[in-house]
Amino acid sequence: MNTSGIDQLLSELRQTAAKASGQEPANSAGSAGFADLLKASLDQVASAQTDSASLARAFNANDPNVNLQEVMASLAKANLSFQTMVQVRNRLVSAYQEIMNLQV
Repeated sequence: MNTSGIDQLLSELRQTAAKASGQEPANSAGSAGFADLLKASLDQVASAQTDSASLARAFNANDPNVNLQEVMASLAKANLSFQTMVQVRNRLVSAYQEIMNLQV
């Protein structure tokens, strides 16, 4: 069984947990703007979806180098990243609406 995909997923989860707890990973690029972080996150979500779709196509074409575990892990990762981005969008819209409802 090929565990490189699982190791990469665990590494990304550790980096995300470090960012969420306020600790920047060692290879972080200093202070990036909010728009840059949002664009990078959207690019990662799009990349995860593209990768999972290509793995699924390869598995459906009976490619001997692709196994079901890789495909399922990739699809789960893409789904989780998409759902997370939807929640971020919902919170951004909610924050925007609150700001627009403030009385000046």
